[in-house]
Amino acid sequence: MVSQAADEASTGRSRRRLTAEIWIVLGLSLGQSAVYAVVSLVAKLTEDEELRDQTATLNASQSTREYLDLTYQVLSIAFAFVPVVLALFLLSAPGRSAVRAIGFDLGRPWRDLAAGAGLATVVGLPGIGVYLLGRELNLTATVVPSALNEYWWTVPILVLSALQNAVVEEVVAVGFLMTRLRQLNWQLPMIIATSAVLRGSYHLYQGFGMAIGNAVMGVLFGWWFHRTGRVMPLVVAHTVLDIVSFVGYALFKDVLGLP
Repeated sequence: MVSQAADEASTGRSRRRLTAEIWIVLGLSLGQSAVYAVVSLVAKLTEDEELRDQTATLNASQSTREYLDLTYQVLSIAFAFVPVVLALFLLSAPGRSAVRAIGFDLGRPWRDLAAGAGLATVVGLPGIGVYLLGRELNLTATVVPSALNEYWWTVPILVLSALQNAVVEEVVAVGFLMTRLRQLNWQLPMIIATSAVLRGSYHLYQGFGMAIGNAVMGVLFGWWFHRTGRVMPLVVAHTVLDIVSFVGYALFKDVLGLP
């Protein structure tokens, strides 16, 4: 009886620990972003302008002084990786590598690159359609992928920003969260749905259309991680999508007459 009670108490502490870890990591990263995204959406919806006439800027200049702006950009990107390090630290255990546990390693680079490119193609083309439809239905704001001033470092910073977004979102929202929810004995449909809803929620600042589109993408990515146990192809796919969006916009916005 004593042993059983001790085991139950240990299990209870373990569940509380896992739950606390989830809230801490999300509170420092994507959960925090989701809260700000909700506030941003409410602010947009209470403006006099229609949602499609308002803008959502993804990469904005933080100073009119070139090298001060560069410093801010680098610091912002660097500190965004801290919750990723925390998540990997919490997932690690004696004799178990966290990066290998969630497939965030370089063990199969060519297969991961090929899979990531395929996922990017599958997600990217429908994603454009979702954005255009959302704008037509007044469910999506005008997304400005880059509002950085044109300097020699603009494109490299946009590439780093794309990589940062991919690593943070896929490691935290997929690798870490799905692993912890599985350890809490959640059922697979709820695990994938929770990861997908989180992904959609922190995109709400772009409007309902993009939030829904990203949630659907989250279902696909969650299913992929469940089947393969690897988050690296998701990081590759996300990085490719964001680089095309960020850098393509910065290079061709004037040619295409974009805002």
